[in-house]
Amino acid sequence: MVSDDQLIAGISGRLLARPETAESRAALEPDWLPDQPFERPPVPAAVLIALVRREVGLTVLYTERSADLRAHSGQVSFPGGKIDPTDGGPGDAALREAWEEVDLQPADARILGYLPHYYTGTNYLITPVVAVVAPSRDFTANPTEVSGMFEVPLSRLVDAASYGTYRVMVRGQVHETWQIDHEGHRIWGITANLTRRFRDLALLEATA
Repeated sequence: MVSDDQLIAGISGRLLARPETAESRAALEPDWLPDQPFERPPVPAAVLIALVRREVGLTVLYTERSADLRAHSGQVSFPGGKIDPTDGGPGDAALREAWEEVDLQPADARILGYLPHYYTGTNYLITPVVAVVAPSRDFTANPTEVSGMFEVPLSRLVDAASYGTYRVMVRGQVHETWQIDHEGHRIWGITANLTRRFRDLALLEATA
């Protein structure tokens, strides 16, 4: 049986050691094509895929966005957001956002690496940051940003049977994403797609 430390080492070995550069986005296409071409460069953003150490094994942290937010209100997401000019890069941005949203202490996290860019149909260029987290205290939701949080066992995200498909109508066109249902929570859209990408690129081989 693979230990948590062995699993973390295996995941780390499959990740990018540094975030992709802006130049690498040239060949990217958004996850769905908007009606009109974008008139401005994509907005740099980062999300944190936090592998949380628990007594029962590693889990992955998800949040539920506040219903009061203008974008993607009420949806399940990873902690994250736009990269500010004062951030030292995607890693700093992802940890800052996790601290602001759920009081995840940056000192409790160790960044393992990065996934390739994910370009959204809303013109965000997301860098997924993968980190292992040993919480020194309980996470606490910031109600202005998230309404709650939950964790999914890493073992469940490895299993292909955990993934279904979700169809949504956007401007008269049907778009399909991955979907994961867990204890009453529905993960779909960008977050489910990033979860599946993490599984396929880093997690699957580490658990083989």
